[in-house]
Amino acid sequence: MIEGNKISFNDTSVAFASKTDKELKKALWLFKMMSNPSLVNIGTKLALLSLKVYLPVKGMIKNTVFSQFVGGETLAECESTIDQLGAAGVETILDYSVEGEDSEEGFEATKEEMFRIIEIAKSARYIPFCVIKLTGLGSFEVMRKYQAKENLSEDEQKSLNALRKRVKQICQRVSDINSRILIDGEETWIQDTIDEITYEMMAEYNLGKVVVYNTYQIYRHDMYVNLVEAYGNAIKNGYLLGAKLVRGAYMEKERDRAEDLKYQDPIQPNKEKTDQDYNEAIKFCLSKVETISTVVGTHNEESSAVTTQLMQDFGINKEDKRVYFAQLYGMSDNISFTLASQRYNVAKYVPYGPVKKVMPYLTRRAEENTSIAGQTNREYNLIKNELRRRKQN
Repeated sequence: MIEGNKISFNDTSVAFASKTDKELKKALWLFKMMSNPSLVNIGTKLALLSLKVYLPVKGMIKNTVFSQFVGGETLAECESTIDQLGAAGVETILDYSVEGEDSEEGFEATKEEMFRIIEIAKSARYIPFCVIKLTGLGSFEVMRKYQAKENLSEDEQKSLNALRKRVKQICQRVSDINSRILIDGEETWIQDTIDEITYEMMAEYNLGKVVVYNTYQIYRHDMYVNLVEAYGNAIKNGYLLGAKLVRGAYMEKERDRAEDLKYQDPIQPNKEKTDQDYNEAIKFCLSKVETISTVVGTHNEESSAVTTQLMQDFGINKEDKRVYFAQLYGMSDNISFTLASQRYNVAKYVPYGPVKKVMPYLTRRAEENTSIAGQTNREYNLIKNELRRRKQN
């Protein structure tokens, strides 16, 4: 909906057009539960413990928080979700959300799963990007040691080389099918390693077209400067920049570690500064649309509206594939479906994987919804308003 010259995200009939009353009532209950931090803390710990000792809780998890935020346990289970989103003009980014693998066999298995996603994306109508998290493909500890400039053992160096090889193999296949790949951001103490590998891939594959995107977590106070420097390096070295802009998902962990190890907190001093830098990052990227392709990954209505206005200001067509909006599955449907209804490029991150293996992702979603001021209440009130609207009609 457009109010004056500004897009509005308040039309719940658009946001929840694909949801039944039953689905909305279940989501309403879930977001109400997530508004209680103590309940979220206890619930996630009990769920993790129960799965660890093989208590029969998988069905309950799958029917509640899993069904809200995850597309399915397998690629096949995601098909109906992809089709349902696609019917409303919202595309899908399939995200194999298995984290913390700790063996070369596990990393190879994740790579093979990525190959399956790429094969599906080759002929799929609604899958514009693939996505990888490097901790699914290589050792977190090896990445940490490499970034800290600690000596790697022979086996650790082999592990790092294997990680680079897996990433290259994935990027090559994505390039071969003329698709694109988003490399997720992670913790600051491994992010420099991720950046190094990502920019190596950009230098090889982002020649004439953008295949590889790095992620810029703007809740870091140094990230806007990093983005500008990355652009300068791309221009200097003759490749295009792919930038996915997010606020970030590791704030509590980052602050705790900085306090424990007595180094400068990498997080912005307040939300206002994060919002300011985020919107400036959007402006910077869109002003250079000829050489930067951008994914605006946000659940923030103001940043979404700012992006649409900047696209108008810079003369960027709504359907220009160099600019995408992205939100997580199960969240901010009012943003995703409203933008799609206005013919902007929009994609949902749709995680999938076995219940036990995606629990770290689900835990982070629950904690993030609880910690972000107003996020859970916003979701809750939108759903409640839609149910009220339907009842009145």
